[in-house]
Amino acid sequence: MDWGFRNDLPIYSQLVEKIKLGIVSGALPPGARLASVRDMAMEAGVNPNTMQRALQELEREGLVYSQRTAGRFVTEDVKVIEDMKKTLAKGQLESFLQAMKELGYDREGIIALLKEDE
Repeated sequence: MDWGFRNDLPIYSQLVEKIKLGIVSGALPPGARLASVRDMAMEAGVNPNTMQRALQELEREGLVYSQRTAGRFVTEDVKVIEDMKKTLAKGQLESFLQAMKELGYDREGIIALLKEDE
């Protein structure tokens, strides 16, 4: 997993987003066991407490779950994953549309531009 970080968001938020992307893209399939907090933190180059915070957020959102002695796993609930995928896609669309509006495009102009590439 590419762990490159930006300066515009807290590290734990970026960890949450990167792991979410791994889950919704299928890189981390349903039921997959996640590496330990320490191993993931070492791989990402972050403090284990920061990784723990990110994983707790993912648990709260229902994308991962813990089994006391076995570790953390990606949810097997495909609907939860699909719902998150749709939420992330809508966020990307909103960002795209806002950027296009800032460039001076209206809805029809955006559609025309997209059709040019077909």
